[in-house]
Amino acid sequence: MHTIAIAADHAGYRLKEHLRGHLEDRHHVIDLGTHSGESVDYPDFGRAAAECVLRGEADTAIVICGSGIGVSIAANRYPGIRAALCHTPEAACLAREHNDANILALGARVIDEQTANTVVEAFLATPFAEGRHRPRVEKLG
Repeated sequence: MHTIAIAADHAGYRLKEHLRGHLEDRHHVIDLGTHSGESVDYPDFGRAAAECVLRGEADTAIVICGSGIGVSIAANRYPGIRAALCHTPEAACLAREHNDANILALGARVIDEQTANTVVEAFLATPFAEGRHRPRVEKLG
């Protein structure tokens, strides 16, 4: 069972709620907010998720904003975080397998709920391949 932190701004709130419900029966989910559709600042939620992973409170995190871009930039500001914006299961697998991504970023305005489910499942099911990828990931800091 994974412990997964999930965080979203107002644009990602509905997708966060959907994914939380999708995951809670099989994983421990830490909901870092937001808790409504009222306007909030995405950097705050990228930071909260990154810090949760860095403290070891969560194995991984999912962060969501309208495009997924802003929240992924916010999370990636923290050394040791490798947040990957993915819109397909294939991209999620590669992010884990080649880049050892520890945070999945999603864009609520560019991905539907069913696709988000498959992207999340691919991300969670794919291990880091190690091997030739390890030295490359270590260069990321």
